[in-house]
Amino acid sequence: MRTSGSGSVPALMLCVFGITTGEFVVAGILPDVAGDLTVSIPAAGLLVTAYALGMIVGGPAVTALTARFPRRPLILALLGIAILGNVASAVAPAYPVLFAARVVTALVTSTFFANAIVIAASTAPPGRQASTVSKLAFGMNLSMILGAPLGTLIGNELGWRATFAAVAACCALGFALVLRLVPDVRDAAPATSAVAELRVFRDRDVQIAIAVTAVGNAGLLMVFTYFAPLLTGVSGFAPDAVAVLLLVYGVGAAVGNLAGGRLADRALMPSQVGLLGLLAGALLLMGVAGGGTVLGAVMVFALGALGFSVIPGMQIRVLTTAAAAPTLAMAVNASAYQLAAAFAAWLGGRIIDGGLGLPAVYLTGAAVTVAGIGVSCLAWLRDHRAQGRPVTTT
Repeated sequence: MRTSGSGSVPALMLCVFGITTGEFVVAGILPDVAGDLTVSIPAAGLLVTAYALGMIVGGPAVTALTARFPRRPLILALLGIAILGNVASAVAPAYPVLFAARVVTALVTSTFFANAIVIAASTAPPGRQASTVSKLAFGMNLSMILGAPLGTLIGNELGWRATFAAVAACCALGFALVLRLVPDVRDAAPATSAVAELRVFRDRDVQIAIAVTAVGNAGLLMVFTYFAPLLTGVSGFAPDAVAVLLLVYGVGAAVGNLAGGRLADRALMPSQVGLLGLLAGALLLMGVAGGGTVLGAVMVFALGALGFSVIPGMQIRVLTTAAAAPTLAMAVNASAYQLAAAFAAWLGGRIIDGGLGLPAVYLTGAAVTVAGIGVSCLAWLRDHRAQGRPVTTT
């Protein structure tokens, strides 16, 4: 039995929750993995790096190779691979097997997300595409707030293998719901070749939309990478308060994500520019004022909310500019986000090692976000030039 698509978003959101929990939870069980498989902590940490690289490379490659496949059978196949990857992780007898299982799972992750976003947007009521996509991203927010802590708790009580088994079970439940509730959405997946889909990247508007994602998020990603030393060294929090503050950040991200989706439905580019401006201001405030414990806690929530409020609009922007190949464009967009995260971590490390001080990370993050505003304004200007009317905020 299939529905008209009303149950698609909850089913896909559960899948996003399961898959991203499997990505994030590794950090919480890293010492147990290292001890059980007799490898060093840095070696175990490569599991995180390998997953990110798998998403960067696998997203565009797998999406291009599967361009001719109908979306519903494709996402079921991708989910099946993710389930098998997590089961293999749970029973891995040695580190190389676990490493390979994580890479295989990562290779299909971006393609699944891209197809899920296209399905959700195509089944959304008119004018509500961004808020619908934000509900999918809410699954990622929940994986940060609930999934990773619960997975870590399971690992602590039952062993790290049980964590991956639980992730596989969650994805299996999502598979059953997708099988029952998600429609085919045939019109959203015309049969094209990989070469034909790649042509979409000749479009300057598509290039700018993806650049907005990379540049607009890099500033906050830099700060988030070094959140623990920033919170303790700049705002004066005790080390044991960092876990609670990360939860505060996650709650802010969930609130901002849903609110940002609604704002993007009403006024896509004005809301994006305005929210990025607020984010740059918040980062600047943290760099100049230092935060303090009371203001710092409020600003942690604000950074999470503002940082995730722009994501639904950025995704819809890519979808609308890349109508000829939306899935591949979304996969490349996800890779751009991962590359931005890697660059942000590198740049933040150079700032700290260069002796500029921890507050300089906030200030540089604000400057990078301002660059994101500039790219967004360029996209907004091109929209209005194409439509033959001046730029306004209404």
